[in-house]
Amino acid sequence: MLRKPGFRLGVYLFRDAEIADYAGPCGVFAAAQRFDPELQVFILAEGARPVSTRAGLTVQPAYALAENPAMDALLLPGGPGVRQEMHNRRLHDYIRSLPEDCLLASVGTGSWVYGRMGLLDGLPATNRKEPDRYEASHLGKTPIDRLAELAPGCRVSHARVVDAGRLVTAGGMSAGVELGLHLLRRAGYDEGFVREVARVMEYQRGYDSYAHDIEYAAGAPAAQSASQPVSLSPLLKSA
Repeated sequence: MLRKPGFRLGVYLFRDAEIADYAGPCGVFAAAQRFDPELQVFILAEGARPVSTRAGLTVQPAYALAENPAMDALLLPGGPGVRQEMHNRRLHDYIRSLPEDCLLASVGTGSWVYGRMGLLDGLPATNRKEPDRYEASHLGKTPIDRLAELAPGCRVSHARVVDAGRLVTAGGMSAGVELGLHLLRRAGYDEGFVREVARVMEYQRGYDSYAHDIEYAAGAPAAQSASQPVSLSPLLKSA
């Protein structure tokens, strides 16, 4: 897969977005920028005002949807606020307006939005698999089971990351790190680069544990296998 210079990841935030869902991928790209400063990650939101995510953490977006920033991938985190975003027509219209070569990614319950929009029909996708106390009670439902209900045309997968081509989904919270690393692969970086980013993050053991827990849908672009020999990219050799 050819590397795309200046790959831009846009992370959409909303009220009560789950912190780990968006911070994980952002952290991966921030670490990767040490080796390739052309990589970019930024926050966007429906408007230009600060967004209060989980635990009262407030984030100032770099862009509002109306500014239509250029990006190569859009990421939707999960969190309690995703229930409103499933019905947010402005967000849905924005997603539908993105060019076909823009990847659509999610962490945790962020995939509910794509499921609600019908974008997961005929595709595999994943979601958070471990319920909280409410979700485990008779009043709630495990998020991955809720995905199956929202998107009956989707084949629900229990893989940590599912690459279905344009749609790339990850399980809950901590899986955002794997999603960030996988998006580097989709951006065309070789396995040596990805492993070096994981090393700088002191995530080698986690990487070794989860690097193979990726499901590729039939017809999805074949990312470089984690089982192949490591070959450091020119960017790393000169870093």
